Amino acid sequence: MAGSAPRRMARRCLWPRGNERMRIVNTESSGYSRNAAERLATLGEVLFLDVHTRQELLDAAAEAEALIVRLRHRIDAEVLQAAPHLRVVVTATTGLNHIDMDAMRNAGVEVLSLRGEQEFLANVTATAELTWSLVLALSRRLPESFGHVKHGGWNRDLLKGNELKSKVLGIVGFGRLGRIVAEYGRAFRMQVLATDPHRNDMPDHVERVPLSELLRRADVVSLHVSLDETTAGMIGPDEFRMMKPGAWFVNTSRGELVNEAALLEALESGRLAGAGLDVLADEGGKDGEWLATRPLFRYAQNNPSVIITPHIGGATHESMADTEMFMAEKLIHWCAAHGDGT
Repeated sequence: MAGSAPRRMARRCLWPRGNERMRIVNTESSGYSRNAAERLATLGEVLFLDVHTRQELLDAAAEAEALIVRLRHRIDAEVLQAAPHLRVVVTATTGLNHIDMDAMRNAGVEVLSLRGEQEFLANVTATAELTWSLVLALSRRLPESFGHVKHGGWNRDLLKGNELKSKVLGIVGFGRLGRIVAEYGRAFRMQVLATDPHRNDMPDHVERVPLSELLRRADVVSLHVSLDETTAGMIGPDEFRMMKPGAWFVNTSRGELVNEAALLEALESGRLAGAGLDVLADEGGKDGEWLATRPLFRYAQNNPSVIITPHIGGATHESMADTEMFMAEKLIHWCAAHGDGT
């Protein structure tokens, strides 16, 4: 009930049950790795679904002991109430803002994710590669160029872009992805700045600076920060006003890190030359109907200097197959540690 204190829910383990095994529900199984599916099958019954609505999610979770999710649905107290047997939620993501972690802890439900799996993640470069794709698309005006040719044009004089060489790349958040993007910037002969209050071990080719200085100096600002209560809305009106006139802004982390109204104002005023966004705040379902309510989306429809992609950072065949297999193995190990005996 809204406003009431969280209640710790009793969880009845349904496994092991003689010859019966664990019941696993995969809620977004479209394109799921065949190899990972085969590994999951060693644990018991696996139900592969493509759940779209909230009610479908609640129905699917009813008998689940393990729930496999991506980013489409929020897993919260309502889901737990509908899933009395649930013991573990599995998500092949580093960000966990789609899961109510307080509700999971109160209910005694474990969450298995990619967070903290640095050794494995060191070889997962998909989001960093998309970041650089957006940087190149903005600097060389690729959406405009493609649109020009689609409409029968062939006038390059209308589509002059900018080189990245000698430009300043500002990286906000110098974890795994920030480091990879810094290497890309170095390869393109850019000057690389970075800011991160939790990192002091910057490589020699990266200059560590405060956020305010980075925003003033960078031609490209790329955001690589985990979302939590301390970082939500960290890039807002003041930060956009600090940014160098004509800069590009790229976000492949989480939309909630950015004040979208302030970003829109910076674009409309001409302070920013463009933005590449793989994420938006409070993302809705795959049907995209929710986009019509977003002023930033409406602006992008008529302004090719703003590129919005549907949270595809990790959506490559290679990275999804690798992460799905990794999480399948992680669930197998979790089950072994919790008495499944497989």
